[in-house]
Amino acid sequence: MSTQQPYDQHPYQDVLVSPMYLAGSNGTGDAGFAPVAHWPHHYLDEGPCQLLVTSPDQRIRIGWFGDDFDLWKITAAEDAVSAPRWTATFNHVTPAEIVAGLTTALAHDYAEADATDGNGRFLTSPSLYWADAVRPLTDAGWTRGAAERGTVEIIAPDGQAGVLIDNRLPGWDDETVTLWAGPPGWGTRTEAVFTARTPSHLIAAAAAAMSDSAPVIRERHQIDRKVEHLVTLTPVGPAAPQVSRAPTPLDVRRTAVAQAVHRAARAPQTAADLRIMAARSRTATSAQNRSSNPAHTLGARPLASPSAPRRSR
Repeated sequence: MSTQQPYDQHPYQDVLVSPMYLAGSNGTGDAGFAPVAHWPHHYLDEGPCQLLVTSPDQRIRIGWFGDDFDLWKITAAEDAVSAPRWTATFNHVTPAEIVAGLTTALAHDYAEADATDGNGRFLTSPSLYWADAVRPLTDAGWTRGAAERGTVEIIAPDGQAGVLIDNRLPGWDDETVTLWAGPPGWGTRTEAVFTARTPSHLIAAAAAAMSDSAPVIRERHQIDRKVEHLVTLTPVGPAAPQVSRAPTPLDVRRTAVAQAVHRAARAPQTAADLRIMAARSRTATSAQNRSSNPAHTLGARPLASPSAPRRSR
């Protein structure tokens, strides 16, 4: 049973969010990168792209731009040094689960491709029929809305999401398909944009993920206040009780040690301060020796959360 609770009551409580396309980003790209977790990862220290995941032959490139308005940039080319044949961008509000629809399809296409011929379904020409790219949406009950001449717009039943298709004789690199969701605004509007030569089945893969009725998990504070009234939030479990109690002797000792360490870190000038720092070092070393090495996972290196945009639409 769905329950709505005040926004600030339990801000870090996990909630199921429906519809998914209004859930926004959770600040990491884990879901979007999961289908290609076995591909080479390149962590970049300089430049706007912080993480680049490529197919083994580098024809497919998936970039994470942690500080930009366009958080994801995905391209495919005939070979590693060719200009991209097509580009897909997903902004900082887009749920990574939608990106995963595209990356899943790309991983499948690449696995099926014949590397010796340099081909791949991810490089095929788009269908001549615009409906092929958005069939998952129309099959889910999305319907045509009013649009400018030469364009087609398909709208979700709740009116809070859609796709705009530009059929006005675009150039090869023009942006022709835009999936959108949420009210207009920097923090509320999801946008996924595809250039003219993007294969229709890849757009359809992202559209299918977008129309998926399954809810996704977010922390309550990650839902924008302007969107909260448009979604259904179902707590995953009971919120942690806020119990007020008197500090125990252990609490008092921990507080005293923490304060002493803080003073020593700021100005280690006295013998007592130096002893404290040495004790802290020994404690950390001992704890490290007792612990086991964690397995390396995709999440071992956290991805930066989106911050103020460098540009906006």
